[in-house]
Formats: sequence, C-alpha cells, structure tokens
Amino acid sequence: MRINPGAVCTVMLLAAAFATPGRAQMGGNVASPPAKADCKFPDGKTIHVDYSSPRMKGRKIFGGLVPYGEPWRAGANEATTFVIDANANVGGKTVPAGSYTLFALPTAEAWTLIISKQTGEWGIPYPGESYDFVRVPMKVSKLDSPMENFMIAFDQSGGACTLRLAWESTQASVQISEKK
Repeated sequence: MRINPGAVCTVMLLAAAFATPGRAQMGGNVASPPAKADCKFPDGKTIHVDYSSPRMKGRKIFGGLVPYGEPWRAGANEATTFVIDANANVGGKTVPAGSYTLFALPTAEAWTLIISKQTGEWGIPYPGESYDFVRVPMKVSKLDSPMENFMIAFDQSGGACTLRLAWESTQASVQISEKK
C-alpha cells in the first residue's frame, strides 16, 4: 500500500486545526470575554476577581437587560468570583479571608453588593438570600460617557482598595480595607 504524502499533510492540518483551542477559550472574538481585577494591600495580601465582561451592543442595560430590583451576577457566563486572602472590611462589614461569589442588586436609586457564600455555580440563577454572607450599600455615580464593556476594577489609595463596577452610564463602588 502506497501512502499519499499530500493526503497525510491534509489530515495532519485538519487534526491540528480541530485540536487547537477555540477562539472562545483563547479570548478571541467572544461576546463576553473573561476578565480579572486585582488589588494588593500594603502587606502583600490580595483581592482577586474573575468575571466575564459583556458588551452593550446598543442595548439598554440597567433597567433593561439587567432588571432593577433583581440580583445580577455582575458579569456574564460563570459566576463572578471574589477571593481575598486577608480578613477584610467591605463597606463597613467584616468578610473573612476566603472564596465567594459576587452579585449586585441595582435599583434606579441605589446599588447593593452581595457577597455570597455559594461558589462554583454558573452565574445564574442567584442562589438566594440564605447564601448571602453580607450585603453592603454601594456608592452610585453617573459616568461622563457610555461604557461599552462591563468592567470591574480596583482603585488603590493608601491601605484601601475601592471596588468599581462600571457599565453603560453607571458606576457603583465600595471601599475594601484589610481588617487587622
């Protein structure tokens, strides 16, 4: 039996193409690509957030895609993770070092950050208040210009990290400091 070198090359190229991770896994052209945010306290301990960043795509976000008065997964796809390796003061409430899931409860007037004890779930449905570790009020402000991509970020000042959630024309924030 004679082997056709051209056929072998074609089969190898096809195998390599199918074995390559998809664009979604590589962060290519994905509707809600993975993102992360980190903040480091002066002693080196950290806060780490993993989330998926959806896009506006011409949609009304708050009071539309994200209904007012209902817990929202603060991102898309998998649940937004919140990992701290130090005991922290989040908006005036103590949160021990550990892994949590973040949700937000937006209304037209105010936002609440929900830190849930339930981890490892898909971003929806919200597991329920019985899994809430804490709920803390967030400071809400309007952005100067619309933000197409949902973003979670930290601002660091002194020994504190300010967690910011921003999308469309709204930003909600809460201060986090290490509890000693």
